[in-house]
Amino acid sequence: MILGLDVSTSITGASVIDESGCLLFCGKYDTRKIKGFYLKADFVEENLKQLKKDYDITHVYIEQPLGMFKSGFSSAKTIQLLNRYNGVISWICRKIFKTDPELVNAMSARKLAGIKFNKGDKAKEIVLKFVLDNEPLFDIKYTRNGTPKPGEFDRADSVIIARAGYLLCQEEENSKS
Repeated sequence: MILGLDVSTSITGASVIDESGCLLFCGKYDTRKIKGFYLKADFVEENLKQLKKDYDITHVYIEQPLGMFKSGFSSAKTIQLLNRYNGVISWICRKIFKTDPELVNAMSARKLAGIKFNKGDKAKEIVLKFVLDNEPLFDIKYTRNGTPKPGEFDRADSVIIARAGYLLCQEEENSKS
């Protein structure tokens, strides 16, 4: 089984896909109210240990963190923190699942999954709509204003990372035959 993670210091999305490509689990680990870098990582670790008990995960794919500064997005300090946190979660995954996690670029994962969008489109909204349209077991909760609740975009992103991981595993299997 394949675990896909969208790692963030506020909400981490996690999805599990089985060997036939079916989504089995899609959840979020909300660490917004947890104070402290390591306490957040501990919380995610405990949840990942539960996933290990519930599913026979053999492959872990994690969305690659931002590699460079983009004007108007995140500061250099934020990018450094996200990279550091992503590294800690990657190490935790390696310890729990006994496999080296693979980092997947978000754009590459979207392309592998078949998501198309134009420059200027809001990628998160297109990803969410794609997942809602293509994953029968995926549903989301909305605020009273009709917008997705916090964490729903993270969950959708984790589905795409898991789906990309599944497709990469299929490619690897096909190349061996």
